[in-house]
Amino acid sequence: MTTEQDETPAPGGLPPDGPVPAGSRPPWVTDELVARWCGWVSRDAAAPGAAEPLTALAPFDLAPIAAVPACTAHDVETAVAEARAARPGWAQSPSAHRRDTVLAFHDLLLSRQDQVLDLIQWETGKARFHAWQEVAQVAAIARHYARRARHYLAPRRVRGMVPGLTKVREIRVPKGVVGIVSPWNYPLYLGVGDALPALLAGNAVVSKADEQTPLTLLWTRDLMAEAGLPAGLWQIVAGPGAAVGTALTDAVDFVCFTGSTVTGRTVAERAARRLVGASLELGGKNPLIVRADADLAAAAAGTVTAAFTNTGQMCIHIERVYVHEEIHDAFRAELVRATRALRLGTAYDYSADVGSLTSQARLAAVTAHVDEAVAKGATVLTGGRARPDIGPLCYEPTVLEGVTQEMSVCGQETFGPVISLYAVGSDSEAVGLANQGSYGLSASIWSKDTREASRMAARIRAGSVNINDGASAAAGSVEAGMGGMGDSGLGRRHGAEGIRKYTETQTVATQRLLPLGPPKPGESAVRVFVRRTNGQLALLRRLGVR
Repeated sequence: MTTEQDETPAPGGLPPDGPVPAGSRPPWVTDELVARWCGWVSRDAAAPGAAEPLTALAPFDLAPIAAVPACTAHDVETAVAEARAARPGWAQSPSAHRRDTVLAFHDLLLSRQDQVLDLIQWETGKARFHAWQEVAQVAAIARHYARRARHYLAPRRVRGMVPGLTKVREIRVPKGVVGIVSPWNYPLYLGVGDALPALLAGNAVVSKADEQTPLTLLWTRDLMAEAGLPAGLWQIVAGPGAAVGTALTDAVDFVCFTGSTVTGRTVAERAARRLVGASLELGGKNPLIVRADADLAAAAAGTVTAAFTNTGQMCIHIERVYVHEEIHDAFRAELVRATRALRLGTAYDYSADVGSLTSQARLAAVTAHVDEAVAKGATVLTGGRARPDIGPLCYEPTVLEGVTQEMSVCGQETFGPVISLYAVGSDSEAVGLANQGSYGLSASIWSKDTREASRMAARIRAGSVNINDGASAAAGSVEAGMGGMGDSGLGRRHGAEGIRKYTETQTVATQRLLPLGPPKPGESAVRVFVRRTNGQLALLRRLGVR
């Protein structure tokens, strides 16, 4: 049995029992640890109608992952009520206390990262480096908002109607209880990265853990408790989205949702009926443009990274590649070579460049897109097949050519390790094709002429455009907002908006000396007041006062 002391990673960061054998449960994850983490699920086991526990399948070997309690709609209501009761004390605490709690979490996360890397890989099947990217991003978010929250949320002096007589301040007050629904593909980054600014803004949070990846979120909640976060302030609920996600949307004061466009519309509709705000990051069919002057080797390597990171299960990953016809053949050769060089694997170490898909449903969807495209005339330049010899849900990184409009892979989000390559005759044609469809999440342009690429970027309908980078430059810039246009969503995470969205602005106006109106009733007094005010307005106009 692992002791409590053994649960801490050994020097150097490895889990206590050493490297984890491929395709197995991390041996340091004991039943006692799982039970402790599951204690953070807000659930009344004695209540009638309790739901059956959640048991996902591990992508590396399809063995059952540890069972996690499932919640009911009643459990969600209870969780929101408990969070609401815990919030006032947290909101009234000094901002330095909230800052120090998040910075303590930052330090613990980095020191225990190999534990959560194992959990992320166990639940998602992704390559370890891609799991580590989640740790790095959450650490950056924690540090950024801990240091900048006070600045982002500081009261603001504004001019009153009559300068000198009215003192006006805009202040920011917390929304209350924030509901966060995060998906399985980035359980740490999306599950925790949105919660941290909400907490720092003085809110309570109720998070819905995805059915596939609840342990990662529960481990993190346990770590936040060690960092000093009050017990009731961040509640975790788990269960099917149709029941638990709906109940959460119907109970909280603000909703932060990441997922499909179809579900996002439903979330927005339910929130709107209650006049509750929502931030939505939804789907994408993201384009990458290679101009005629691009560095071919760099562009090919960047395309491979942007397309196949996280096994293509990333909302901002590239699925469409538009290459100027002058360099198309040379780029294609370089892209195929770089794609074939990727190492596909299912190891709990850094030996694999691309990991497994996360679910049998994902494997079926990716296979269907590729097989249909081939049946309708597309050509597989590399990949195009499952690799059960490596792992039951592994699929080779795939490059398609000859994709046409009647193929599902052309316009529908594949959400897997598949890209389609197209030749274009001009930059204008590339921009026009990049803007096809209803999505507008992320885009990429490769060119040695960064000024011209920047001008092109302004013509692309996307929340983020990366120049000489596939996707990570914009997403990793936590001081800049990240989100989508069109069917890719509403609102932004990161930057000022990433924390201000969790607050309401309140105007506090203090009137001095004289009232804003006639000093006494009566027609004569009103006429004098109107005449004098008109004169003041004209004077302010002549003086150029805004």
